[in-house]
Amino acid sequence: MTAGAAPTPLAGADGAPPAPRRFALFGQPIERSLSPRIHGAFAAQRGIALRYDLLPANTDTFAARLAGFAREGGLGANVTAPLKALAAGLCGQLAPAAARSGVANTLTRLPGGGWSGDNTDGAGFIADLCRRLRHDVRERRVLLLGAGGAIAGIVPALLDAGAGDLVIANRHPERAEALALRIGEPARVHSAYWQDLDEAGEFDLVVNGTSAGHRGERVDLPMGLLAPRAIAYDLNYGPAALDFLAWARAAGATDVHDGLGMLVDQAAVAFAHWHGVEPDADAVLDELRAGR
Repeated sequence: MTAGAAPTPLAGADGAPPAPRRFALFGQPIERSLSPRIHGAFAAQRGIALRYDLLPANTDTFAARLAGFAREGGLGANVTAPLKALAAGLCGQLAPAAARSGVANTLTRLPGGGWSGDNTDGAGFIADLCRRLRHDVRERRVLLLGAGGAIAGIVPALLDAGAGDLVIANRHPERAEALALRIGEPARVHSAYWQDLDEAGEFDLVVNGTSAGHRGERVDLPMGLLAPRAIAYDLNYGPAALDFLAWARAAGATDVHDGLGMLVDQAAVAFAHWHGVEPDADAVLDELRAGR
């Protein structure tokens, strides 16, 4: 099926419309997620009958809930915090992006049973930062704040896009060290202690992937981290991104961005995986930005 072409819905024997294809988001908390709205808008663009549910799960309940979803006819799932590493471990097959990062956020039901896992966060991040926002990351020095699934998902994509040194800082330094070791490019990917960031030098791009904003906590950062014409990007969006973006403006960032564009773009990649057709991500993002 060619990208951009809407699939033809198949009517049942009685002429009734087809049953909706079932998809879901797993994670916690997810009650305010925009994913159902985004995938619903994509489906409406392409004439696809789709049901997209929010299925809260934690690390103890995820495997059972995913298995139950499969038994009920689930065809694909998105996965968010804190389940992305666990999701990769539950997959019988992993696409290269998921295998390199160790985390999966997009699961597709295999014909013989089980799940195939991919990570669309990196593709979504680069699509927003480089295609839509027109920033060039080649040879840029990058600071990544956090070492969870969101940051792990974008590291391979940044490397493939030509970024220079990547420094991963996390309040629990062993997690940053483990992620740097997993990526396996010691000449380009390094870890740093959070308390030593004031001695880490300047960065061209600073990316916040911590969950501090969701907990109402401040991201405590030195004011001298940003190089001239630096970019700041928060993988969160909405109120959770406000504190980091306020710090970035005060520290002199030339451009500051939240992660809403990444959210839409990673969803578009997942949608194309599942349905074989690309949606119009820009149109959906415009609607969300306008509050429609």
